[in-house]
Amino acid sequence: MNSTIKDLLERRSSRKYRDEQIKDEELETVLKAGEYAPSAMNRQSSIMVVLQNKEEIAKLSKMNAAIMHSDKDPFYGAPTVIIVLGDRNNNNAVQDGSLVMGNLMNASHALGLGSCWINRAYEEFETEEGKKLLESWGIKGDWIGIGHCILGYPLDMPKEAAPRKKDWVYYVR
Repeated sequence: MNSTIKDLLERRSSRKYRDEQIKDEELETVLKAGEYAPSAMNRQSSIMVVLQNKEEIAKLSKMNAAIMHSDKDPFYGAPTVIIVLGDRNNNNAVQDGSLVMGNLMNASHALGLGSCWINRAYEEFETEEGKKLLESWGIKGDWIGIGHCILGYPLDMPKEAAPRKKDWVYYVR
């Protein structure tokens, strides 16, 4: 089987990570894959913000948990969080950013890293606190949160995929 197809079929979300930062070369490769995600009219309007500072991750984790009325870490202790943001003025911001997220997660798997899409980025960056965080990180512009891609070395091996649902594909020929 083609290695790309194999990676796509075998990727699973990871929610347990070793307490060890990923290597810079791995991070750069994952980010490069994100940069090469398709985008409407090749506008390349998404941006990625990489957090590896524990204090900054903790701030964002607290905000994210509050949105879902929880006190648990929604980032599962992952040492790296990549926030994907979309240009609010682009009608395809969500679609373009979602493709970036997919590339990040698939590239992570290909490198042996664990990853998971964590929601609530939109809600975080609609708040004044979220806008101030972006400003403190040097991010200018009018952005909407698309998602968080958490990364790290997984503690456990991915499980087999759940059986696929029936009636997934309909053919009209």
